Amino acid sequence: MSKVGKVPVAIPDGVTIDVDGGAFAVAGEHGRLSQSYRPDLVEIRVEDGQAIVARHGDTKQHRAFHGLYRSLLANMVHGVSTKWQKALIIRGQGYRARMQGTTLILDLGYSNPMEYETPDGIEIDVPNPNEVIVRGIDKQQVGHVAATIRKFRKPNVYSGKGIRYSGEQVTLKAGKLGGASAA
Repeated sequence: MSKVGKVPVAIPDGVTIDVDGGAFAVAGEHGRLSQSYRPDLVEIRVEDGQAIVARHGDTKQHRAFHGLYRSLLANMVHGVSTKWQKALIIRGQGYRARMQGTTLILDLGYSNPMEYETPDGIEIDVPNPNEVIVRGIDKQQVGHVAATIRKFRKPNVYSGKGIRYSGEQVTLKAGKLGGASAA
């Protein structure tokens, strides 16, 4: 039995799960998400305040989709009840971020500032010039937006300057240790 798939998903107050045909939808105080699934491989039931994902067979494909749909369902329940968030830290002399309406403007050492328009369903917050927080109900979309922002200036492996995830460890390289004048 799948270790992930066999764990039931607890449904908090204010969250509803609707399963019909080949799709399930999760609605909560922050919004509504829906996902299609394969009813020939798994069955999704809602009973006693929890959602249970059960598979119909024991093939490799059945086991894979069992864990997948349980994880997707759990992520959707978490997103509509308490939003997902990713924090980004900006390091470097003169590097900073600011919001201008719904546009994130990043000064990252290039000749022109980088601009990123906030997509629908995502909130970007800049509590201070060196921190960017991305929030939303869809875990995949939050991760994608954070990765796109990080891609504007990845952390430099020699100086450590750039955009990194909060808590990310960047291993710095030593650089040049000598040359013709080192002897």
